[in-house]
Order: sequence, then C-alpha cells, then structure tokens
Amino acid sequence: MKKVSIVVPCFNEEENVVAMAGAIKQQMQDLDDYSYDIIFIDNDSKDNTRALIRQLCAEDNHVKAIFNSKNYGQFSSPYYGVLQATGDCAILLSCDFQEPVDLIPVFLKEWEAGYKLVMGQKTSSKESGLIYAARGFYYRFMAKHSDVEFLPQVTGFGLYDRSFIEVMRAIQDPRPFLRGLISEVGYGVKLIPYEQSKRRGGKSSNNFFTYIDAIAQSLTTYTKFGCRLALGCGFVATIASIVTMVAFFIYKLINWNTFPVEDYIASLVIILLCSMNLFFIGVVGEYVMDVNIRARRKPLVIEAERINFQDQP
Repeated sequence: MKKVSIVVPCFNEEENVVAMAGAIKQQMQDLDDYSYDIIFIDNDSKDNTRALIRQLCAEDNHVKAIFNSKNYGQFSSPYYGVLQATGDCAILLSCDFQEPVDLIPVFLKEWEAGYKLVMGQKTSSKESGLIYAARGFYYRFMAKHSDVEFLPQVTGFGLYDRSFIEVMRAIQDPRPFLRGLISEVGYGVKLIPYEQSKRRGGKSSNNFFTYIDAIAQSLTTYTKFGCRLALGCGFVATIASIVTMVAFFIYKLINWNTFPVEDYIASLVIILLCSMNLFFIGVVGEYVMDVNIRARRKPLVIEAERINFQDQP
C-alpha cells in the first residue's frame, strides 16, 4: 500500500486547522488504496493554533506536528515540511482553504499515471482582483527574464513524488525557492487548473513586505535582471550626462555672458551621481545579501518540538 504525506504549513490558523484536518481525513478515507499522514508545520503561531494541533495529534496518530522555534518565513517552512514527509509522495497545501482539498484524489490519479510533479495552477481567484493581476504580471516577468521556464500561477500547491523530494534534499539550499525549483529540475509537470477561494477564516500573514521579499528572492536567485538593469542604467546615465554637458558647453559658447553654465553642470553632476549610487547600492545589496545567506549554510528550520514522528528521528 502506497503512503501519502499531506504537508500543511500554518501560521496563526486557529480558525482553520481543525477543519483542515477533518477535510483531509474525509478525502483520504475514500481512498482505500493509500495510507496517509498529515504533517502540520507551524511557523511559530501566536494564537491557539499549536494547542489545537496538539489536540489533533493526541486524538489521531495519523496527524503529526513540527513546531518551529521561530517564524522562518513563507518559503523555508513549507520546503522543510516536505522534506520531512515519509510517504511515497507528498501533497503540499495551505491551511486557509484557498487551495481546494478535493483535488487530492485528482493529484493522486495523475501521479499514478506517471507524473512526478502534479501542480495546481490558478486560473481565477476570489481574492483581490488587483493582487491577482499583480501576480500575473510577476509570473510573466519571471518567465521572460528567468533562466528557467517559470510556470504561471503555480505557487507550490500540488503533489511531489519521492524522487523529487530527494532532489530537494540533495540541493541543500539554505534559501530555497520551490516555485523556481519546480521548473528548474526539468521533470514533466502535470498542471491541474483550479479557482482560488477566499480564506475560510482568519487573516492572511502576507503583506507588502512579504511580497517584496518574495520578489527579491526570486529575482536574485533566478534572474540577472538586477545586475543588467544597473549596468544599463549606468551606461544610459553616463551617455546622457556627457551629451548634456556637451550641449551646455556649446550653449555657453553661444551665450557666454548670460548663461551660468557652471551652476547647471555642478547641480547635474551631483544629482546624477547621488541617485545612481543609491540605486546601484540597493541593487548590489540584494545580491550580496542573497550570497551571504547561502554562504552561511544556515538550516532551513530549527525545530522546537515534533509530535507523532515515531517512524522518523
């Protein structure tokens, strides 16, 4: 009998975690050919989420828990959770019910047909139209500028075969970006369309700064866009400043007594150099931070506690 591990990252999901466990069990009880476990990996929730997970674990040894020592962000924690899966495949889905639990049987059917990766792909969303449009622009941008073929509206929700999980483990990336890795490894991916629902309850932990962090991480990992932009801007600004200075010099020759060219040139040079320096320092800083994090080889997650992992140290 094949085993399926369902990995559910959560953070402040006290309104959803019990209902999510029930919904997964209902799906798996109708699949007699599989055994399963549910792995909740909690990213240091501040509400009652951990107490509810403890209760679920006490009531059913199919439910496992990993409690992170602190919040490790929206990328490292799910990635680490998948690495802890003991099944022949792992299914990753969020705890807020925005990703349909009833796709689990669909994922398994395609997996049995031979696909190593079966990913949910958002075709529409009940979230903010502006956010959905912004996500679409982001994926198109990454597809155009990345070295790998980014799959549009594929966030990581889906099924991962054991062979792919071992690839994830072998890479040992201290700053993993699962969406890029899905495209980078080169496995054939089966896409399953779905409509993203509204959150069942609670409030999303995503905000402007988490979105910026996600964008910066994907840009520095999978594109040369930042460096090329800095190079291009520097070249254009240099040419523009030279042309402007020559124009000022010619105009000064024509209007020698009435045009104070020195003041214009000094102001132009100061503004140009300051703005270019600030911009390039920011761009280079993003790449330096990314290299620094990877060079330190920090663990993805430090666990505070794990429950019901009798079959795994």
